[in-house]
Amino acid sequence: MDKSDSSINNFNHSISLLEKKTLVITGVKKIDNFDKTHFILDTTMGYMVIKGEELELIKLDTFAGNVTIKGTINNLDYLVENSKKSEESIFSRLFKS
Repeated sequence: MDKSDSSINNFNHSISLLEKKTLVITGVKKIDNFDKTHFILDTTMGYMVIKGEELELIKLDTFAGNVTIKGTINNLDYLVENSKKSEESIFSRLFKS
């Protein structure tokens, strides 16, 4: 494990939502995928899925693990993993019809 990855794990994870339009998240390890309707983030507390309309990445601080997203936030979920599975299985369940 490299030094930068372990430093992010020491950050607290928090979420701040202002008027359902601006979302600030701390403790983000990486952004796995995003577009105007969803974001998939790997946080220190597990994978997080954000769904909404006209979403856009406003700020990304990879050193501190901070992300700011602007748009209409409709849903925010954490994915719960019961066992160690590959990231591919997370995405296949997420986008299941």
